[in-house]
Amino acid sequence: MSLHEPARLGERARENPLAVEGGIGFVCLPMSRPVVASYCTTFLKREMRHIHRQVSGLREVDTFVVTRSRENREDYPFDDVEILPRPRIFFLLRFYKKYLAGEEALFYRGESRQLAALFARRNPDLLHVYFGHTGVHLLPFLRTWATPSLVSFHGMDIMPRTEEPGYLDRLRELLQVLPMVLARSESLAARLVGLGCDPAKIRINRTGIPLETYPFVERSVPSDGAWHFIQASRLIEKKGLNNTLEAFAVFEKSHPGSRLTIAGDGPLLEPLRQLAAGLGIGGKVTFAGFQSQEELARLYASAHVFIHPSRVTQKQDQEGVPNSMLEAMATGLPVVATQHGGIPEAVTDGQDGLLTPENDSAALAGSLERMTSAPDRFRAFGVQAAQSVREKYEHSAAIRSLEGFYRELIDQKKL
Repeated sequence: MSLHEPARLGERARENPLAVEGGIGFVCLPMSRPVVASYCTTFLKREMRHIHRQVSGLREVDTFVVTRSRENREDYPFDDVEILPRPRIFFLLRFYKKYLAGEEALFYRGESRQLAALFARRNPDLLHVYFGHTGVHLLPFLRTWATPSLVSFHGMDIMPRTEEPGYLDRLRELLQVLPMVLARSESLAARLVGLGCDPAKIRINRTGIPLETYPFVERSVPSDGAWHFIQASRLIEKKGLNNTLEAFAVFEKSHPGSRLTIAGDGPLLEPLRQLAAGLGIGGKVTFAGFQSQEELARLYASAHVFIHPSRVTQKQDQEGVPNSMLEAMATGLPVVATQHGGIPEAVTDGQDGLLTPENDSAALAGSLERMTSAPDRFRAFGVQAAQSVREKYEHSAAIRSLEGFYRELIDQKKL
């Protein structure tokens, strides 16, 4: 048998598991696919579309979801979901375990026992925990579980959480315990290194954008000056929405036919409505609410420029790479944004967008003026924005990369 024969046998076994070679009957079982347990505390909040794209997009790896709460099933369908029941509370026993025995929450609440029983039944090859703070919560389990585990960090989950005593120490310990860590951007990876994570453990897990959902749209400069700007995001502090409104208010004074759409929901909706009214642009701003993928694609197609002035909050919340920005770029929208987090990794200033310092509404307004004052630049930036996403953030390529990380970690365990 040649050195290449085992590979051919493997191919034939997948084609015919009951192959017979050399007159000696034997059974060649198909190569087993790795099984990943995907843990997400809530599956899924509306803003977690990128997680649904990952778990539903896997092709060479099987996964089942582990969660404590199932939400938005219609928006995010998935068949294989294990919902952990709320543990039964025996108050005296819990009091003893928590205050007298000093057990950690995962143990005195019974969650560790639940996970051990579930994984004994499902027997995954790997555990993928979504979000760093969830990894910190599961740390007591991860310390002792023999199966490989990794945690993916997305942005807000790298906040220090000073209101939780000891949280930062547990986060640092988590980064030491894990054999692999995923980060949405290079900027997040750098922050993880700053917290003591070995750089050799970190893999960049880029957001994948389904390009067929967000096709390129060729745009022209509006002849009547009716520029349409859009921002799509959660209505929260780090998205810099007040800067968007303030910059648009300046731009609108010299371009009265322009308008702004803000798509998304969140706790700042009413304060933002009030700010728009106070700036005298209430009639020019549409708060469109949460949008489906198809609705967002139509909004992007109707717009000329995407705005996303993200910033670091006082609690050190920051972006990875905003999903909505990549979706908008895929349709050919040039970007006006900030030099924040992972944004410069996706937007090259002066090629497919314009980047300003954080929290600078005047500079942002200047970028809106600059973007719209040169038709050739506006069109060239849009074409380059779409090309950039296709080269770096295409969905199937991102899935292949993630599956490669899974297999790398599983293979490490076998050595």
